Amino acid sequence: MDSLKVIVSKFGGSSMKNAEAITRSAQIAADHKSSIVVVSATYGTTNQLIQLAEVAKQDDWSLSERIIESIKENHRQIASDLKAEEADLEALETLLGELETLAKGIHLLKDAPAKVMDRLQSLGERLSSPLMTVALRSLQDKPTENFDVRQVLRTDDQFGKAVPQIEEISNLCQNHLLAAKYGNQTFVTQGFVGATADGETTTLGRGGSDYSAALLAEGLGADLLEIWTDVAGIATTDPRLCPAARPIGEITFQEAAELAVFGAKILHPSCVLPAQRGLIPIRLKNTMDPSAGGTLISSDDSKAEITAIAAKDGITAIKVKSGRMLMAYGFLKKIFEIFERYETSIDMITTSEVAVSLTIDDASRLPDILEDL
Repeated sequence: MDSLKVIVSKFGGSSMKNAEAITRSAQIAADHKSSIVVVSATYGTTNQLIQLAEVAKQDDWSLSERIIESIKENHRQIASDLKAEEADLEALETLLGELETLAKGIHLLKDAPAKVMDRLQSLGERLSSPLMTVALRSLQDKPTENFDVRQVLRTDDQFGKAVPQIEEISNLCQNHLLAAKYGNQTFVTQGFVGATADGETTTLGRGGSDYSAALLAEGLGADLLEIWTDVAGIATTDPRLCPAARPIGEITFQEAAELAVFGAKILHPSCVLPAQRGLIPIRLKNTMDPSAGGTLISSDDSKAEITAIAAKDGITAIKVKSGRMLMAYGFLKKIFEIFERYETSIDMITTSEVAVSLTIDDASRLPDILEDL
């Protein structure tokens, strides 16, 4: 690998499961001379944090204590296995103390507002990134820093699913991360997490670690974005459903985005757009088999008529029929305005002269939508 290349490498939860997995991921980052390493929470921690918030609202604090203790023990054990230094352990304990304080606040209020949930869930990545820093520091000579992504990943204040502010992210990346760009330093940082202009912690929604990595790659002007998971790239269809599925060596940004939206779980749909805007190729690889080719996503035109087939479960299909559509204009606009009003995106749509059929993934506002329709 060219040492001057700017590479952003993202490692998911399964690649951060325990000390062995973290060390394996760190070795990959060192071998690939990664400039920025973006990590998810350790495997299962985000689910524990969400469960903790729900349990803490209840009268019985003892179950909350058990969840907190489980999170503490897991991260302390990983830190011990990685032979973390005293300063690293102290930093870890500070974060674990913040976890307990937040949980106690939720318990006292019997409520977990979206702003508090973002702060609580951010601890998953804020706890895992110091552990990756410890592992990577021992494997390479150049300085390795645990960097707080909230300094650069600027968002609005829609807590729970914050919207990144692209231009501000780019400016902040150029201000804070140039040492990574010119090969002098490696930054380990958090996926999924951002901050408002006022410094309030936000999150990008589940699966947002891929998105974070792509935004940082775009902001820094990276040469390559690597997404490391537990599977070797995109296949022609779901191998669990069709054993004859074959790996895809190369795919376009557009094809990858559509597959991600319509069921290919290996890549978060939002991840593709920042890379596409910055013309940054994405390489999907398997941490368990780094030598496997994986899938390269780039702007090259597809050579195949059909690249892959995806399937999506749990969708809601809506059919709107009206004779007033016949030879009329503006009817579709009125339909789309209703979905916009309730912030619900439409996945697919077909039309005829008197009917519109469409599908949605999020049915949480369906009663309101149907009433307005």
